[in-house]
Amino acid sequence: QVQLVESGGGLVQAGDSLRLSCAASGRTFTSGVMGWFRQAPGKEREFAAAVRFNGLGIYSDSVKGRFTISRDNAKNTVYLQMNNLKPEDTAVYYCAATTWPWAARGSNEYDYWGQGTQVTVSS
Repeated sequence: QVQLVESGGGLVQAGDSLRLSCAASGRTFTSGVMGWFRQAPGKEREFAAAVRFNGLGIYSDSVKGRFTISRDNAKNTVYLQMNNLKPEDTAVYYCAATTWPWAARGSNEYDYWGQGTQVTVSS
């Protein structure tokens, strides 16, 4: 059974940083894509960032330059370093993964999802 377990969320102030982690078990995604989506209250889930098997990072315009995604294949884990957080970054952040190597921004491109971790940024 594949599980994605997120950690690292919390309540911070605007301008602070947080680092999210997502550990996968039950399947390796070394040759696939791991990413992060987020869903704010009353809004649809949206793409935030993804990292391909070759380490290439893909970012939404809203987080580019502030967030950095990385992966540790030995640990089957993906990280999201979030700097200069803004109140509009407040959302539940979901880890996603797929063995398809060319997934990018579409949520339907990912097969596995975590339960989510709350990030709240106060002004």
